Parts: sequence; C-alpha cells; structure tokens
Amino acid sequence: MDQVFAPWRIEWVERDSSRTDIDDCVFCELPEQDADRRNMIVARSDHAFVLLNNYPYNPGHMMVIPHRHTGDYRDLDEAVLTDHARLKQRTFDALESAMNPDGFNTGLNLGKGAGGSIDDHLHTHVVPRWEGDTNFMATVSDTQVIVEALEDTYGRVYDAFAAQEGTTVPSDGAVIVE
Repeated sequence: MDQVFAPWRIEWVERDSSRTDIDDCVFCELPEQDADRRNMIVARSDHAFVLLNNYPYNPGHMMVIPHRHTGDYRDLDEAVLTDHARLKQRTFDALESAMNPDGFNTGLNLGKGAGGSIDDHLHTHVVPRWEGDTNFMATVSDTQVIVEALEDTYGRVYDAFAAQEGTTVPSDGAVIVE
C-alpha cells in the first residue's frame, strides 16, 4: 500500500462535527481572530474575505466567503452579492498573477446534498487549473498530490493581492481590497 504523509489533515479528522452552533462556524470564527496569516486569510473586503483552502484540490485553491452566516445564497443582499462577486474577480486576478493557471474551476456547494463539508456558511471555491494537471495519482490511485506548501502558496497569492490597485497592506494581516 502506498502512503501519502499529510499531518495537517489531523485537525480536520479530529474536529467535532456534531456541533452546529454559529459560534463553532470556522468561517465566522477565523475573521474575528487577529491572525490572518496563520489562518490563511489572504484578503478582505467590506462584506467578504478570501481564505486559502487548507485541504486544496490544487495549489492556490481558495474560497471567497461572505461574512454573513448563511447557507442560502438567496439570503445575501445586493451589497454583499456585489462585494462577493468583485472579490472573486480580484481573486482570479491575484491567482493569474501569482500562479499563471490555464483556467479555473469555481462554484458553490449549497446544501447537504451538494457534498460540501460546510453547508451552513456558503463559500465559493476558486480552483486554479493547468492543462495536464491531472495525473495517474488522481485517476488510478485515488490520491491527490499537492506540489506546494500552503505557506508558500499563501505568500505568492498575498503578494499578488497586495500588488493590485486599490488595496491596503497592513503590517500583519490580510490585504484589504477596496
């Protein structure tokens, strides 16, 4: 049997998934902490933030997450929808600058039946893709290989967000997107 060493996944495996109260929502808790880099929050706007996925499908896999705690896309008002959409555009720009992908997969998993692991706080996945990025490991071995450490990806994408016009770069936090 082949083994892939992924010690960072233990936090996910050992989490208490039985708790459903809003105070235990990772997407509500992380932006409230003063630890953006440690929490992998790359950028923030008035109504949303960009989080590097801890369990990526590809390097640079990020999520654009509204601050509002809801699992129903229809609950978002116009200001949040517009801000969320604009932050997704800025995320595409940052990923193109930082990683030069050939394309993107993007989408929402809405509701338990959609297969997402967090269904009560909506989030849009943005996954950079490269031609030929699928290999025998994923198709034959049911194993995903991530070729870059999360901290390295964070640094590259953070720098790309920071280089965009209309951003503020605090000394120790996520890039503020205006």
